[in-house]
Amino acid sequence: MSDASVAAEWTRSARRRCLSSGPWAGALLAMVLGACTDARVITTVRAGAMEIDVTATGAVGSLREHATGREHILPGRRVPLLRLRVEGQDLAPRSASHIPEEGAIDLHYGEDLEARVLVTERDSHASFELTSVSRSDEVDLVVWGPYPTTIDSVIGETVGVVRGPHFAVGIQSLNPKTLGGYPWNDNDQAPQMDIFEGDPNDLSPEGKRGVLYRVEAAKPDTVGSTLQAYTRNRLADRVVTNMGYERYVAPAFDDGGVIGSRIALFGSPVELALETIGRIEVAEGLPHPTIDGQWGKQAPGAAAAYVIMEFGEETVGEAIDVVLRSGLRYLYHSGPFETWGHFELDGEDFPNGVRGLAEAVRFAEDRGVMVGVHTLSNFVTTDDPYVTPVPDPRLARVGTGVLAEAVSAEATELSLESPDFFGTTEADVLQAAVLGDEIIRYRTLSDGPPWRLLDLERGAFGTRAAAHERGVEVGKLADHGYRVFLTDAQLGIEMAGRLAELFNQAGLRQISFDGLEGNRSTGMGNYGEVLFTTAWYEGLSESVRSHFIADASRTSHYFWHIYSRMNWGEPWYAGFRESQTEYRLKNQPYFERNMMPRMLGWFSMRPETSVEDIEWMLARSAAFDAGYGFVTSFENLEANGRTDEILELIGRWEEARLGGIFSAEQKSRMEDVSREFHLEREGEVWSLTEIRPHRLRYEPRERQPGEPGQETLTFENPEIEQPLALLLTAVGAAVDDLRLELDATTTLTVPGGLSVGETLVYEGGPTATVYSDRWLALRTVDVGAPVVVTRGPHRLSVAAEVGTGTDPHLKIEVRVHGEAEDLPAPSPR
Repeated sequence: MSDASVAAEWTRSARRRCLSSGPWAGALLAMVLGACTDARVITTVRAGAMEIDVTATGAVGSLREHATGREHILPGRRVPLLRLRVEGQDLAPRSASHIPEEGAIDLHYGEDLEARVLVTERDSHASFELTSVSRSDEVDLVVWGPYPTTIDSVIGETVGVVRGPHFAVGIQSLNPKTLGGYPWNDNDQAPQMDIFEGDPNDLSPEGKRGVLYRVEAAKPDTVGSTLQAYTRNRLADRVVTNMGYERYVAPAFDDGGVIGSRIALFGSPVELALETIGRIEVAEGLPHPTIDGQWGKQAPGAAAAYVIMEFGEETVGEAIDVVLRSGLRYLYHSGPFETWGHFELDGEDFPNGVRGLAEAVRFAEDRGVMVGVHTLSNFVTTDDPYVTPVPDPRLARVGTGVLAEAVSAEATELSLESPDFFGTTEADVLQAAVLGDEIIRYRTLSDGPPWRLLDLERGAFGTRAAAHERGVEVGKLADHGYRVFLTDAQLGIEMAGRLAELFNQAGLRQISFDGLEGNRSTGMGNYGEVLFTTAWYEGLSESVRSHFIADASRTSHYFWHIYSRMNWGEPWYAGFRESQTEYRLKNQPYFERNMMPRMLGWFSMRPETSVEDIEWMLARSAAFDAGYGFVTSFENLEANGRTDEILELIGRWEEARLGGIFSAEQKSRMEDVSREFHLEREGEVWSLTEIRPHRLRYEPRERQPGEPGQETLTFENPEIEQPLALLLTAVGAAVDDLRLELDATTTLTVPGGLSVGETLVYEGGPTATVYSDRWLALRTVDVGAPVVVTRGPHRLSVAAEVGTGTDPHLKIEVRVHGEAEDLPAPSPR
């Protein structure tokens, strides 16, 4: 690519992107544009299909394709290979020297500050490791990059890979303490930002095309994109902004400090980018879990749908039957634990404890079903042994104060030498503190000195109230809205080990690290999350590692190597189709950018869930080739009158999706949530039919004397002539004397009307079926002659007596069917 075309690309990219504001944005641009001194190359490092020049100033002067020489750093733009932060100042090396016999680069920062970077070339990548730095105790952190590239077609912010039309450039952290990202925040939480692909000032639906980026190892930038990673010195306590607290103590954590910070850089053809990361994992000893003998990021089973329901030793057989009836393979228990922390199993479901769970897992696997369990990561329930009767000293603390006066076991207030950390905020839920072996709760902190905690509950959560001497430490406990306590790094690691041991003993195959953000209680942000999940992974037996699925409500750069997928989108906030739909859809391009299996989140089947709702969700699953969690229960399955149809549809669509029978054009249409589809199978013949729903509404209103008591509604059939198909639902009140007239020629009557909540399903014949609000078939009614809908516009006149109630109306859904599209038979799984 010529210098002129590169410059044009830079200009185009800068014009197109609208960056989030932040104190780091201008500094980053200045850092990129300012390193333009000695360009003399002291060594060239081969990183897969890419060559990296390191200059005499310790800068990265080139990221070029080995085969073509095409450059991916803007001409003249060089950035330091490694920056050091000392006393709040970012220092770039002043000079560098290559030590070929040791495979190292020495970076000289002045004032006796030097660092050595060990460089190792492999077929797939090159690794860079900080092996020594003088005055290391003075170094706050080290930053690899940010390395600016001209590539911005696809920016995988979490995985750390940017892709152009033909070439990809990536960064990988090679150990947990090397965080993908840049130290934007002192709490090591990566920011989120919306990049607008259109005009950011155009707020119309057509113009405001925001793309949510969870910026981390890669980031959109005015120069195309940047790649970055860093390691912080954590050998001393720090006070950070965290979890809603302006001041939160991040305790010292001895991981060796900045020494050992390590990354990989690579370039590859776009189509080999994912494969290259897999090779890096193997070469560098990173987590490389498998599913069915394939690397998890490439295994079709990584995006498998699964059933979420509670079961026990006595009911596991029935739960397995549900999974098999649905054509799925994974059974996931949504809450098997009596407490979180020690993860003791619920004695009612599992009276034989881990042994009973292990027997249930073996029984399931004998029938071809894998079993998993759900937990909330480092959440500790208040009745867990980590809390009661003696609280573990490793429960996370916001900060610590000191008793100003001795306090008796009966006192209802206590004095503090300082109010730091104890003021109540919206982040407080339990408002608890710990003194020795006692937990107290308090209503508030006094408004001024002498500082006192007021209205105490002594001996909270089963601890013992006791007298305490002046000078005793008082620790403000961190908590979460689920009314649980959280952990410091060491206790979190221990809890993760307990989870791993449970997996080993029971042979479990699936987990969801829900609430992973709870590990921010360590004060170390993404690092706390990675420590927890890495400890779990490292504690697994080889047998479990050979086949497991791990997902999470969020993810981060290093965790990408451990987890199978991110699966979040909860069903609790609205109707089946509405709950977090926008968020679920926004996640799909995020998954694609970051080369991870796609998932839609959880969907809950309730007694009122319809067949139409289920197929709406299944079409989205097929559109994005995304799995999902199907949440149900024995009670809901029994209550829903169309359970058999629903389970059969789930299996049918999943077989088709995993068998790859849908074309790219069909998937594109199914991405549109306003469109609906029906998948049919007759023997070995498969077909897909698009359904165009027209949702209408008839409601009572005051009328003029003599005015007809009917409404004329309209819809259009753009398809071939077909039987009329519709659903009529009485909402808020009963509907009587119901009569519909199509185009003033054909009349459909509903004898007996509809009680509140009932739905009439009509599919064009002389009869219709009336269902309860739980889809139990109540009766068949004669509605008159079969009704046919020709191509073109239509008028539907509706007359009815609607009773009184809350928002009473008749909900009408006309369902126009397109022509059936033949599909190939699914490929074997």
